[in-house]
Amino acid sequence: MEGWVAIAEANRIFGFDGWQRQTIAMRCVAQSERTIGARGTSRDQKPGWGVTYTARVRVTVTAGGRPPLIREGSGAGHGIDVDLGQAHESALKEAETDAMKRALMTFGNPFGLALYDKQQRQVSNSPGQGEGPQRSAEQRPPVSRPAPSTPPASAVTPSQPGTAPEDPGLAALNPETIQHLHGTLRALPRPLLESLTRAFRKRFQVPEAAVTIADRISQKCHHDWIEAFLVSHREVRSAEQHR
Repeated sequence: MEGWVAIAEANRIFGFDGWQRQTIAMRCVAQSERTIGARGTSRDQKPGWGVTYTARVRVTVTAGGRPPLIREGSGAGHGIDVDLGQAHESALKEAETDAMKRALMTFGNPFGLALYDKQQRQVSNSPGQGEGPQRSAEQRPPVSRPAPSTPPASAVTPSQPGTAPEDPGLAALNPETIQHLHGTLRALPRPLLESLTRAFRKRFQVPEAAVTIADRISQKCHHDWIEAFLVSHREVRSAEQHR
């Protein structure tokens, strides 16, 4: 699972203002010169650097007005580059992202917990919100925080046979929102727009034959995903500027 996917899932589940992350430790544990390039072809090899960082990230969830729920995770990152500064940058980013993903993983399958199961029993490649197959009766959802007023299961009226619960993510966007999103995308720097387009195509399985993704942006899940992607990019840029 990529870092921006984990952030998008956290924003979807907890809300944009329902969680936060904090890097509480960052350490460079290794730095050495090394040769970069394919082995056996000396012409393609050149001197460079290898750098390794470790990081610890704290994730705090405050969604629903409940007492803060705190989880932490540790990760490592490796950077290889001919430029020492670039190697440090790559390793630092990777370590921080790895630690964040490990902290979020404790909230369950939507954050990649099922990937640690060698049999991949709760992993699904089908499109959707990444929840995986339906949970069995013995399994609890990733965040088990029922509201005090929630009635017991026996008091809930069962749905009618043949009907499925409505997914708010499939709600159609109004023309004004779609136009605003198109304007936002047109204003993005070209490298960021290309990165977003590739990720959108992969996330929503847009065929390669489709020339553009503009006409595919029609549902609330598309709006929320784009917002999460851009927020993630701004967080990374902000972190870089403060270092």
